[in-house]
Amino acid sequence: MNNQLAESSGAIIPKQMDSMIYRMDKNRKKADNFVDGIREHLRLGPKFSETVKGKLSLGARILQLGGVKRVFRQIFCAKEGEKLMKASQCYLSTTAGPIAGLLFISTQRVAFCSDRSIKFSCPNGEFVRIHYKVSIPLRKIKRANQGKNVKKPSQKFMEIVTKDNFDF
Repeated sequence: MNNQLAESSGAIIPKQMDSMIYRMDKNRKKADNFVDGIREHLRLGPKFSETVKGKLSLGARILQLGGVKRVFRQIFCAKEGEKLMKASQCYLSTTAGPIAGLLFISTQRVAFCSDRSIKFSCPNGEFVRIHYKVSIPLRKIKRANQGKNVKKPSQKFMEIVTKDNFDF
């Protein structure tokens, strides 16, 4: 009788309360992970303004061309029959530091293109700005290793080793 009274009066019974607390805690954890991801993403850039500018530039380019698939096709001159399987934002680790960009996985290659252009010096002394690009045909990949940062398990990484022993 007490349960009927509690339910009819609008009181929350313990099981419903536990369920609500569980959902709130789960959503809080998701929000914390999202905020930490943004903070970490922006922290890796040389300057906050440069990182944001690169992200906005990349977003505008994706919108302009009509989606990530078209960006992939234009940047890497995808051949007939090559299909983009997945694209995601990531950092490419280099000796000069991490480079923010997009990782593309297609039916024929694994590719990366930086968010913003990078300044390189030419042999004649001039400087040129180009996007940092890497394209590895699947047939040349020896192995791929997956791992995570021991100090920050939410940070995952992938190492690709080619048949000629270069690693990315």
